[in-house]
Amino acid sequence: MSTIHSVDLYPLFVLLKRPYGDANGWKMHRAALIIRIHTASGISGWGEAVDWLPSLMRLFEHRIVPEIMHQDARHIQKWVQKIARWNRRAASAVSMALSEIATKQAGCSMCDWWGGKLHTRVPVYASFQSYVQKERWDRLAVDQVLAAYEAGFRQCKVKVGGRTLQEDQRHIQLLLNELPANARIAIDANESYDAAAAQAWLPLLAQSNRWLWFEEPISLKHAEAYRDLKRQLTIPIAGGENLTVSKDYLPLLQERALDIVQPDPMHLGGIEAYRHMLALARTHGLRVSPHTFDGALSRHYAVLAQACLPAWSKMQGDELEPVEWDAMENPLGELLSIKPREGHVVVPDEPGIGAEVDEELLQALKWDGSGY
Repeated sequence: MSTIHSVDLYPLFVLLKRPYGDANGWKMHRAALIIRIHTASGISGWGEAVDWLPSLMRLFEHRIVPEIMHQDARHIQKWVQKIARWNRRAASAVSMALSEIATKQAGCSMCDWWGGKLHTRVPVYASFQSYVQKERWDRLAVDQVLAAYEAGFRQCKVKVGGRTLQEDQRHIQLLLNELPANARIAIDANESYDAAAAQAWLPLLAQSNRWLWFEEPISLKHAEAYRDLKRQLTIPIAGGENLTVSKDYLPLLQERALDIVQPDPMHLGGIEAYRHMLALARTHGLRVSPHTFDGALSRHYAVLAQACLPAWSKMQGDELEPVEWDAMENPLGELLSIKPREGHVVVPDEPGIGAEVDEELLQALKWDGSGY
């Protein structure tokens, strides 16, 4: 029986020991809503949404759960499209859970459900929120990256755009001086600059060939400005994490404004919509390095989808783009059993998503409903 029998909701919340942030502000806590949908036959699937917890809980309790209860779990697109009209992130959570149920019913892995994996390992990069409330924040930020290097990461991303240009460039110069030569670096400005400020990075960027990309230096609303900046840069330019429908990428694709697109599995209103964006990028001859800072489950789905993505290059060791791996304090990132090793994640073959959710940790991090 594929009838939806029950839905478990796990609102999770944890206060951070030490706030950190980027150009958008400080993170004082991490939160997520984990859902588990059960069918009458005993098969279940996990999903995840990250948004304002009180509103997410009300939406699921009073609208989504009553809507899908006792319905056919196989009708994935029907329910995902309907829920996406209310909340695209909630739709992504339901999409994850129902997709895992479908693969378990078929007795295959998620990658096999999508036609089979093309890569047995997927590279990941250590992603940092560089700012902390300390006088020598740049020293602490560099030390964090060096620790990730010692743990096996050879690719990393750090933040700029939230301090003065002088402070941020001092941070990046310090990182270049101390990080071993075989490590590669991306810098992310979170759309902080105008074109002139972004161009002020050109001399420093020209000093090294170790860059992965320059991420969202200016607002993504200005596709022509991105195109013009791209012509001046000697390194790839990346962006797109906050776009919520595929058509929003079209101006950037049509202007050839990006080298690397960065969709987020949680933002596009369903896993199939996310995979459609991957295919759209490849159709335009572009690389894809997904944004997955906000959730362990969505990150895992990105890894699985990346494993099924045709290589962008024939260069051995550089044929597949990396997936973002949150390297900051975040207990929610420990929910899944899958962990990186030497900067890669081995793609599982077990039915479903091939990863176990730590249910003890779910209970330990459960939000008590009090104010943030």
